[in-house]
Amino acid sequence: MSGSTLRSFEYLEGLPGTVLNRLYQQPSTALAIFRRMLPHLAKTFVMGMLYLSHPLPVSDLDSWVRPDSRRERDQAISLLERLHILRTTADPGKPRAYTLTNPFLGSLRLALTGGGNHNSFGVPCNTPDKHPVSIAQLDEYARKQWEGVLGYMVGSTGVNLIDEGVRLSDSVKNLLREGGLVKPRGKRAEITQEGFAFILQEVNEQVWTVLIYYLEAGTNMDSVDILSFLFLLGSLELGQDYSKATLTPTQLQMLDDLSDFGIVYQRSPSSSRFYPTRLATTLTSDAGALRGVSAGFDSALRAADGKGFIVIETNYRVYAYTTSQLQIAILQLFTRLSTRYPNMVAGKITRESIRRAVGMGITSEQIISFLTTHAHPQMRKNNPVLPPTVVDQIRLWQIEGERMKATPGFLFKDFLSGADYEACCTYAEEIGVLVWKNDNRRMFFVTRYEQVAAYLKNRTKKNP
Repeated sequence: MSGSTLRSFEYLEGLPGTVLNRLYQQPSTALAIFRRMLPHLAKTFVMGMLYLSHPLPVSDLDSWVRPDSRRERDQAISLLERLHILRTTADPGKPRAYTLTNPFLGSLRLALTGGGNHNSFGVPCNTPDKHPVSIAQLDEYARKQWEGVLGYMVGSTGVNLIDEGVRLSDSVKNLLREGGLVKPRGKRAEITQEGFAFILQEVNEQVWTVLIYYLEAGTNMDSVDILSFLFLLGSLELGQDYSKATLTPTQLQMLDDLSDFGIVYQRSPSSSRFYPTRLATTLTSDAGALRGVSAGFDSALRAADGKGFIVIETNYRVYAYTTSQLQIAILQLFTRLSTRYPNMVAGKITRESIRRAVGMGITSEQIISFLTTHAHPQMRKNNPVLPPTVVDQIRLWQIEGERMKATPGFLFKDFLSGADYEACCTYAEEIGVLVWKNDNRRMFFVTRYEQVAAYLKNRTKKNP
């Protein structure tokens, strides 16, 4: 199960049965869940019972599975029951049996055989577009919009990453902040640990992550309507224009919001048609499909040829063969870049650069994962891919920050007698300013000195 499938499945699994039954009224939803969110054994069970006229006895279903695969059978049955696709019947005088639930049963049949006027798979426009949009134009639009989203997230590096003509609305920025992917820092947005983990995901998984945040934030919108429209988008054909006439008010509002992310394209909000981009048509496909199609676009973190682009030496020098502003900005989160050439940037991983990244919430393991994932093909000939000295030092720099904490304060020492030291140290502890003490050397450290100094002065006057 891919990361994108797992993300969407976890959300669906948490929905109550009444919501799932409303979702299953749409054939596109039933088909998408069947195709993308069920393991092969669960699909076999569903297809085996899809056209049965009576419930299937448990003993008959058990005969479909080898004795050494009982665990897989139980997992498949449990999954189908949690998604309210399968239920158990126990009529008096009859053996316990399984049956598919309605409306999932009827919707899946309708999706496989066709027919009906449900418009669940979209309504293609019956008039030609005066200004048709090609697949290449849709890919370019989606790439720019999505890179604009990622560029806003890593904008704390000070590099202007949003291309001219890319519209990034306030609602998009608010969604990223509410999702915990960025946090405000002055007039800029600073990426968080969750945000850097988001950057490392596949494009399809990134899209589903944002859409789940969108679902959770849509307090005034029907979640069933939102989910149904997302599954509808995943069933549409790339390059085909579709009519807005059959969409609900909620779905029309979603078109405006999803356009900001590059998931759909519409010439204007008042246009009567819209185009799904590759980000939409692959919602219910494997994440790899987005990268495998030559007409598509790779994740903004990949080089144009799909290969890695980072070279790291044992002296912590980093060379990145890229012209992408986004890739450079991400590197700058944990690298001190010093030189830039037409097709390459050079820099160095330093203690300060790693500590700065750790301060933003980025972990050493995330940095190592990023460098490994995007290592140059020449680096991949090595085993391990990254120099062990560099990997170990990145981890040590993070641990160094975790085990050491700087506390501003004042050190008291050189007491004339042990009695003076013990009295002052006890007083500092009583008023809550004592941080550290060493009885053998008659030294202690406090966060504030005024009260302790006044106490010591009064004690000296009383005991000259």
